[in-house]
Parts: sequence; structure tokens; C-alpha cells
Amino acid sequence: MAKEFQTGKVLTISIGHFVHDIYTSFLAPILPLLIDKLGISLSMVGVLDVVRKIPSLFNPLIGLMADKICVKYLIILAPAISTITMSLLGTAPSYSILLILLFVTGISSSLFHVPSPVAIKRFSGEKSGTGMSFYMVGGEFARSVGPLLITAAISYWGLEGSYRVMPLGIIASIILYFKLRNVKEIVNSKIQKKKDTSTDSIKHLIPIFLIVAGFILFRAGIKSALTLYLPIYLTGKGESLWLAGISLSVFQFAGATGTLGAGYISDKIGKRNILLISAVLSPIIMWGFLTANTYLVFPLLILEGLLLFAQGPVLLAYFQDLNTNRPAFVNSIYMTINFGVNSAIVLLVGIVGDYIGLELTFKIATFIAFLAIPTIYFLPKN
Repeated sequence: MAKEFQTGKVLTISIGHFVHDIYTSFLAPILPLLIDKLGISLSMVGVLDVVRKIPSLFNPLIGLMADKICVKYLIILAPAISTITMSLLGTAPSYSILLILLFVTGISSSLFHVPSPVAIKRFSGEKSGTGMSFYMVGGEFARSVGPLLITAAISYWGLEGSYRVMPLGIIASIILYFKLRNVKEIVNSKIQKKKDTSTDSIKHLIPIFLIVAGFILFRAGIKSALTLYLPIYLTGKGESLWLAGISLSVFQFAGATGTLGAGYISDKIGKRNILLISAVLSPIIMWGFLTANTYLVFPLLILEGLLLFAQGPVLLAYFQDLNTNRPAFVNSIYMTINFGVNSAIVLLVGIVGDYIGLELTFKIATFIAFLAIPTIYFLPKN
């Protein structure tokens, strides 16, 4: 692994992340229309997101594979696959077809997200936090562009015309191929020569996995509320689909900014300090959003995005900096925990929201988020 920061390669993979996640962010903005078209409940909405994340359970297998072979073609192909399936959501004639499309998207997403952070780590040298920020900002900025793109598309072509945005992602995969075809550093040759087993590589990390799982669990309610259910919440309060889509984009854009800054700042003041600041302030801002007047909604969403998404690059860098000979496998365990916990909470929020309403559900999730604060003190400083 080179010690210098290889800007070109980091940016190439980060842009691939950007394109991939533009398309995977299509679901939330069009949920109000899908609910009307197919007559689905909030609980069924939660199931959609769970099905999309079920393939993350196989992340450890992908991680083992990524530690032994050159996985650049997974990074190249995944954006095209996700583009095709997500662009077809509006044309789905039934709930079951939606489930199939989202399941395939989940497989593609796992194939991209497990090896790509490891590649970023290799190309970032000693500036892992900065590298992860570039990578994460690609994903978070995509989730601010994606809602605007799909909202504009269905406003112009209708829900059934969502497939017309498909070519952009396919072209991106073609460009990634020409940019990465000669890259060989993604292969971890040292791993291939090691005789240690996967169990030996992560056994001493199990306590850290459990602590991080608790941290993610307590904050997952707020995250699912704002990333998936926000358009439903706002349209339910009488706002337009355009305003709901713009609100989601504003929130995600702020998240992209927070992601970019958090990794860089964590290299300066420490990863635990960034997590602590985020854990203390984000539930306070969330409560303000739920109780504030309309004119304060956008400023509060911006603040919440800055704080809530700060954990992403910090945790990614944290696991990439751990002392292990199987970085992709370790990253896959983290991704499994992250996706698994968030999927369960997304479904729970939908079920509870069907019974007591989204607003009260969001308030309960906000109080629970404060429980993440003590978990940070159990993380090793180094």
C-alpha cells in the first residue's frame, strides 16, 4: 500500500460511488406515488427496504472473496446493475415485482460497497479519514441529487417513465471500466500468502463490533425516519411531492457536506470525538425539527444532515485502521451490522408508524438516540 494519497484513484472510485447511489436513492422520493399506485401500507414500505438490504447478510462471503481476488470488476459492473433495476421501479406492475427489483439492487449494492472502501484505503495512504470522506461524500451527495433527478423525471414523463434515466448509470460503468482496467493494486497480495483464518483475524475485534452495533442501533430510528419516511411524513402533513423531494435532497446534501468534513476533522481531533459530538447534538436537532415552525424546517434539516451522517466516514476509517490482515472481511462484517441493524429498525418504524403515526414514532426514535452516547466511551482510543 502506497503511503501517498492517490487523488486520481480515490476520486474515480468516489465518483463511481456517487453514480451508483444516485440510483439507489430513487425509492424514498417515489414512495408516496407507489403507495397510491399499489395500495401498500407503511409496514409494507418497511419490508421493501428490508428486502433491499437482505443481501448484506452475505457481505462476509463477499469480503472473503475480495481479500483473495481482484474485485475491480465488481466496482465497475455494480453501478450499471443498480441503475437498471432502480430505474424500473416506476414501471413495476405489482408489489412482488418491486420486491424482486429491490432484491437485485441489494445484491449489486453489496458487491460494490464491500470492496470499494478497501480500495479507497489502499489508495489513501496514511490519510484514511480523508479518503473515506471523499468516498462517503460521493454516496451522500448522490442521495441529494437522486431525489431531484427522479422527481424531475416522473414530473416530466410520469411514474411509468422513470426508466428513461437509465442510460446515465450505464455510461458511468463504461467509464469506470476504462479508468480501472489497468489498476492492479486492489488485489491484496499479502493476504493471499497468509495462513491465518478469517476467525483468527476478527476474534479480537468482536467486542468492537458489538459496541458499534449498539451505537448504530440507537441512532437507526432517526436515520430511517429521515432517509426513507421523510417524504411520506411531509406529504402526510399536506406538503407537495416536490417540497418533500426537495426536503430530502437538502437533508442529503447537508449529509454529504458533513461526511466530507467529518473524515478530515477526525484525522485532526480523533474519531471518538466526532462520534460523540454527533451523538449528543443530532437528537436535539431532530426534536427541534419535529416541533419547529415550517420556516425552520430547512435549516434544521441541514444541521441534522451535517451531524447524523458524520458517523459514516469515521466508522469506515475506524474499521479500516484496525490491526487485521483481512480488511475487506472486517469491512464486510461492519457493513453487515450497519445494513442489518438499519433494515430491522426501518421495518420497526413502519410497523409502529402504522399504529401510532409517524410523528409520534419519530419522537420515540429521537429519545432512544441519546442512548448511543455512552457506547462511544467503550470504543478503544487507538
